Amino acid sequence: MLVLFSGVPAHARRTPSALTLYTFSHPAMATTFTLYLYSNHAARAAEVSNEVFEEIDRVEQLLSNYRDSSELSRINRNAAAGPVTTDAETMDFLVQAQHWSQVSDGAFDLTVGSLMKVWGFYRHQGHVPPPAELASIRTVTGWQNIELNAAERTVRFAAPSVELDPGGIGKGFAVDAAVRILRADQISAALLSAGSSTLYALGAPPHRSGWRIVVPGPLPSHSTLSTLTLRDSSLSSADCSQKNFVADGHQYCHIMDPHTLQPVEGRIQVSIADPSATASDALSNVLFVQSPQQSLRTLAAYAPHARALIVSGAANQVFCALFRWDAPIDPQHCPLLQRSSQNTPRKPSMP
Repeated sequence: MLVLFSGVPAHARRTPSALTLYTFSHPAMATTFTLYLYSNHAARAAEVSNEVFEEIDRVEQLLSNYRDSSELSRINRNAAAGPVTTDAETMDFLVQAQHWSQVSDGAFDLTVGSLMKVWGFYRHQGHVPPPAELASIRTVTGWQNIELNAAERTVRFAAPSVELDPGGIGKGFAVDAAVRILRADQISAALLSAGSSTLYALGAPPHRSGWRIVVPGPLPSHSTLSTLTLRDSSLSSADCSQKNFVADGHQYCHIMDPHTLQPVEGRIQVSIADPSATASDALSNVLFVQSPQQSLRTLAAYAPHARALIVSGAANQVFCALFRWDAPIDPQHCPLLQRSSQNTPRKPSMP
């Protein structure tokens, strides 16, 4: 978990306006969602939290590939046989996912479901597949195998056995849906965290300009890499600390490069701030797969409001590439540093 809410001092939790900070937690999407919410009334805060978590559960029922009853599982079962008509919300999810696949040249790809299974990540049983096993799924991995007709709301797979996995974007999509509930309920200050990997900061705590968020440095240090203030913005982070396995002394990450069918190597962590949690979630995975040079080009061309912190290399030689990231960086974590804020970023000098 790379993104941490640094909290509000105890003396600030009750304010002259009688606003109180309430905290609620809820298990969903194989993680724990936490809602920090300012309200005048405990009962109202609890009511809003129930609405938020019900919305997250509803989105999970649409998108979970672990539930046979979900809409995404229905699509996985039937879309190879012919066009499957889906609801407007699921189609919106698929269109947004395909957008990030297209602009990243496939660095982001929903069709990694079979790839995750062959590597043993689907049920958390790590397995290094032999080349023949990988070759057998190459034809079913690739975003071009998804054919969408947004006007008709249909999905079709161009190859049999294609399997969609929402893991790189689903939590962000759920967070955006939950934030719409908070706005509809006229909540002025709240922070919603999806297991700390994706969060959204709505408004600001009383007497503050925003929510103070800490991004820890590469494990196992746990010390702070950067601290930034967020207001009406999301922040997503990708790393390998929570999902990985070790075989023959080598650690394998759960984030896959769809081109090579292999876990990504050489990337340590990526953090993305963006007004959209769906976009920040997808982008954190895009940039984890792409090289730093490719990442900066993608951000400049397709993410006009995003800020990025990309940490690459190894423990003894770490390189950080920053794009519009205006928060301070602890130099002990980034001895080699490249900043860019231009629309056409300079190519960083890699170690």
